[in-house]
Amino acid sequence: MSTASLSAARQAKKDEFYTSLRDIELELEHYEEHFRGKVVYCNCDDPRASNFFRYFAANFERLSLKKVITTCYRSEDSYQFGRAVSDQAVYLEYAGEDNGISASTPETVAVQKLAGDGDFRSFECIQLLQQADIVVTNPPFSLFREYVTQLVENKKQFLIIGNMNAVTYKEIFPYFQENQVWYGPSIRSGDREFQVPDDYPLNAASTRVDGNGNRFVRVKGVRWFTNLDYPLRHEELDLQMTYSPDAYPKYANFDAINVNKTMHIPSDYDGLMGVPISFLDKHNPDQFEIVGSSKTLGRPMSKIAEKGTYQQGGPRFYLSNGDGTYRRMYDRIVIRNKKLT
Repeated sequence: MSTASLSAARQAKKDEFYTSLRDIELELEHYEEHFRGKVVYCNCDDPRASNFFRYFAANFERLSLKKVITTCYRSEDSYQFGRAVSDQAVYLEYAGEDNGISASTPETVAVQKLAGDGDFRSFECIQLLQQADIVVTNPPFSLFREYVTQLVENKKQFLIIGNMNAVTYKEIFPYFQENQVWYGPSIRSGDREFQVPDDYPLNAASTRVDGNGNRFVRVKGVRWFTNLDYPLRHEELDLQMTYSPDAYPKYANFDAINVNKTMHIPSDYDGLMGVPISFLDKHNPDQFEIVGSSKTLGRPMSKIAEKGTYQQGGPRFYLSNGDGTYRRMYDRIVIRNKKLT
């Protein structure tokens, strides 16, 4: 087995997080009207184990789906819930019980073999993607940039799970800024529990093993990423604070005020504001414009202050400490209140 193949296999195992059925149900309830007559593609899912397939098979008639397609990646070092399985990648096209395939017991569903390894970037998986209307899955976090780019370039609707910090990636942030991607509504804060393979190291801050020996880890900062619209996204954020220069200092390297929490956004400020990335949980595109981020808008501190007076690092905004030194802020998104312009 080649070094590249071994590396890919190790990364694939690190990316094996199985989404709970309950988390899927809580999010999907916001989009039912989008699925009527549609082909759904779950391209990171073995239908014999995937809760995404379980959900769509169980709700096939209620959602008036046309078809569900699933594919799963398999490398030479391949596991399914900790058990060694075939190194053959598989897929399934499910068109309801009337199609002759029963999904009542997914682990016994008869699958078909793919020619390749089932990688979402492979030719045969792209061909299946092009047949689909909506993609719904939990993709590999390590390949999130490539995964989302592929969906956008193929003009697909999607509902996928990722880490909220992915919004700061240079490949992902422009989609948020241009209102092409946004967060889903069911996960706003905290963390989520995922089942992992039996040999997955339980060295996360919060883990558990249930009575059947199934292993779980809790992952912080998880969000649903989507381009499917839903009513809650257009609810206006109730702003209770008023602007004062003392409460909202300006950055040293960009002309915008700092807002530490979304709930502290002033109702009467019509200029640029730097807010935490968690603001996107409440972002209403009818109320706010996303102008940019600290990664691209902040001037280099080397052009503003003497070396040693600020913490060095990648592009960020800085605030003055009032004594000739500056503190480096966490990533900020720059917004403007559209209601006041």
